[in-house]
Amino acid sequence: MIPEQIDVTLAVVDVLEQLGVTYAIGGSFASAVHGVMRATMDADLVADLQLEHAEQLVDALGADFYADVEMIRQAVRRHSSFNLIHFDTMFKIDVFVAKPRAFDRSQLARRQLQMLSKEPERQVYVASAEDIVLSKLEWHRMSDEVSDRQWRDVLGVLKVQENRLDLDYLRRMAQELGVMDLLERALEKVGLE
Repeated sequence: MIPEQIDVTLAVVDVLEQLGVTYAIGGSFASAVHGVMRATMDADLVADLQLEHAEQLVDALGADFYADVEMIRQAVRRHSSFNLIHFDTMFKIDVFVAKPRAFDRSQLARRQLQMLSKEPERQVYVASAEDIVLSKLEWHRMSDEVSDRQWRDVLGVLKVQENRLDLDYLRRMAQELGVMDLLERALEKVGLE
């Protein structure tokens, strides 16, 4: 991520932390932390947002961001996603509201502090390597398995993290998410059967 993208991401993270919202950065940024770097046009966050946070979030972000309070409320009700757009940079943050399922609860519970910025030094919560693999496999399945980027991210994280991965956890959650076949194919591809 370039410095402006980091600054925008930190601004959103700061607000979530002020509101006491549990979050984890996911997507391409987390894949890069645990695997292979690639350019990204946005940042993805999973957040345990509640209805009472919608207006507080919009107010706290202020005039620097496009943030639609009704879109946020709908996303919270549906456990779906919404986006925030920073006006000066046009950098987009996609916020995925945590679903009421074991995987989402586990992903937030297993998040890890990682360095996002050295000047000034800032740590943020990032999804674990296993949870990024699982999320990317789920996205790959939902895109009819045509997203090469998602698949390459999965293979990159598996290759880099190899013997540090909790394979039991990966298989248990892959079963729950309906992506066990994809996980086994990816593990075989990188030699981690």
